Amino acid sequence: MENGTLTKKQVLLYYCVEMEDVARKIASDSDCIHLHSINWRSFDDGFPNLFINKAHNIRGQHVAFLASFSSPAVIFEQLSVIFALPRLFVASFTLVLPFFPTGSFERMEEEGDVATAFTMARILSNIPISRGGPTSVVVYDIHALQERFYFGDQVLPLFETGIPLLKQRLQQLPESEKIVIAFPDDGAWKRFYKQLGHYPAVICTKVREDDKRIVRLKEGDPAGCHVVIVDDLVQSGGTLIECQKVLAAHGAAKVSAYVTHGVFPKRSWEQFLHKNDGSEKAFTYFWITDSCPVTVKAIANKAPFEVISLAGSIADALQT
Repeated sequence: MENGTLTKKQVLLYYCVEMEDVARKIASDSDCIHLHSINWRSFDDGFPNLFINKAHNIRGQHVAFLASFSSPAVIFEQLSVIFALPRLFVASFTLVLPFFPTGSFERMEEEGDVATAFTMARILSNIPISRGGPTSVVVYDIHALQERFYFGDQVLPLFETGIPLLKQRLQQLPESEKIVIAFPDDGAWKRFYKQLGHYPAVICTKVREDDKRIVRLKEGDPAGCHVVIVDDLVQSGGTLIECQKVLAAHGAAKVSAYVTHGVFPKRSWEQFLHKNDGSEKAFTYFWITDSCPVTVKAIANKAPFEVISLAGSIADALQT
């Protein structure tokens, strides 16, 4: 304590290759965070050959690792580092995994289904304890709220959200625009309505007709408004496109979208791009965070996409 205020802790931040840009932003946002590097190499057989630089110097220090589990191919090398760092006599260890990738595979619908969200949580729950105690695991907008209970007592999960960053961005829009928040399904409404409660809400729902799942307007009135669809993640984008059509049909003046995690497998983001042929633009803005760095590189400077960085929020979380 200094003059009645808490002294901020100095944190040494290691990072995976994909997250280098985000790590640099975090360090530039806070003079308490100092970047350290890892040599990411491979043996001839493809298995990792890793080296943690300045390993002796991190003894007694608060250490964090910024991860991106963007594909199964990169998870093992990062886990190897994540399991090594807490054992280097560090004062505390924090894993920052902005996007928990198996989050949408969280339940069994029939015997034989494998809930890989539970598998991932079990792996992370076995990160070694450091001298300072259990590892903190920072995750943003995990897909299903019950997944917080998948983690064991050996780690301390810290669940953060990108919604405050969206709210800051919405406040920068012209005051004349009447903002309405649309939730593509009841799950998204349950997740986010309390954080966005001061905005009028529209709720969509998916109904099954024959073999198709069709989006319908369940409640609320989008007429004449700038409607922002909010969800935790996007994969193919099909639900968002159907939702936009329904909102436009009910008189929405503009439709935009926000998702914390822009996963977009197989370049599915391409269908959202603004074309230069004078055709109508379905989405005015499409906001994502930098939790999925592969997507961020792919959509750079392409309308309607805008990236809202988690860097400042992660810097704050590392002080927790």
